[in-house]
Amino acid sequence: MRLIGLAVVLAVSLALAPLAADAQQTGKVYRIGTLGPAVGRGPLDEVFDQALKQLGWVEGKNLTFERRYTGGRIDQFAPAAAELVRLNVDLIVVWSPAATSAAKNATNIIPVVFLAGGAAIEQAGLARPGGNLTGITFQANRTLAPKYFEALRELVPKLSHVAVLRVPAEDPGDETENYESAARAFNIRLRQISLHKPEDLKDALASIERNRPQALLGAPSGLLYVFRKDIAEFAAKHRLPALYGLREVAEVGGSMSLSPSLVDIAIRGASYVDKILKGAKPADLPVEQPTTFELVINLKTAKALGLTIPRTLLVRADQLIE
Repeated sequence: MRLIGLAVVLAVSLALAPLAADAQQTGKVYRIGTLGPAVGRGPLDEVFDQALKQLGWVEGKNLTFERRYTGGRIDQFAPAAAELVRLNVDLIVVWSPAATSAAKNATNIIPVVFLAGGAAIEQAGLARPGGNLTGITFQANRTLAPKYFEALRELVPKLSHVAVLRVPAEDPGDETENYESAARAFNIRLRQISLHKPEDLKDALASIERNRPQALLGAPSGLLYVFRKDIAEFAAKHRLPALYGLREVAEVGGSMSLSPSLVDIAIRGASYVDKILKGAKPADLPVEQPTTFELVINLKTAKALGLTIPRTLLVRADQLIE
């Protein structure tokens, strides 16, 4: 719970407590499958479970979980999703665009709630995706790519060369040109480095070290989340200013992050599960997009890198880590 903090737990309680009394009490114990890129149960699971509890759904009382984690391995999403389908769970909750695609391919019957979904559902339309999927997208790249480079330029005023770490399978669509056009608008030369599996990370970081960019951009992905500390430590070791698409990287030492709030997505996702367990059909629940975006600056890391954070960034920051 260190990364989330007591304030978040209290916020969940205050936001959802009025709804708890309405939770369905049928005597049935529902089995929920969860699928995500982490290496095991973590802070976001805690937030999600707490939100469900405030809605009246308690593990061991009227819920059981079948949790599956892939440790950043995208190729394990498909077999894990297939296993959850074989177990005939009542509902599947997935984190990340790649996990969403795997669940979509695994079943068209079991309800699927995606938290940070992506290209798997975009083509179906947001308002009414139809079928058995609904949830919250993570369309951060399309809306935030220009803002990534704007913030990096403020952090490094003479910035002209940036390396971006991406996991194409986790992007909400093909973002290659999106990043390129955003970088061109700021006259920044961009080197895109694609990751497909955890084993790619070592070579990717070695490539960044050889090419010596002026800054690093870590695009949001499950792999970035899993290896957030390794990547933040690499940037610190090489005195490389960096911006990440997940706030969790800034919390473990990354210099700066700009991203939708995964905590907010977890809380809102619990409401989807609640509605479906009470009888709502996924096809009738509109897909939502992120509503809370956060700029987090790690002042301790910035100081160690010799960076002077401009006031224009400081006043916009949602959190300053000291």
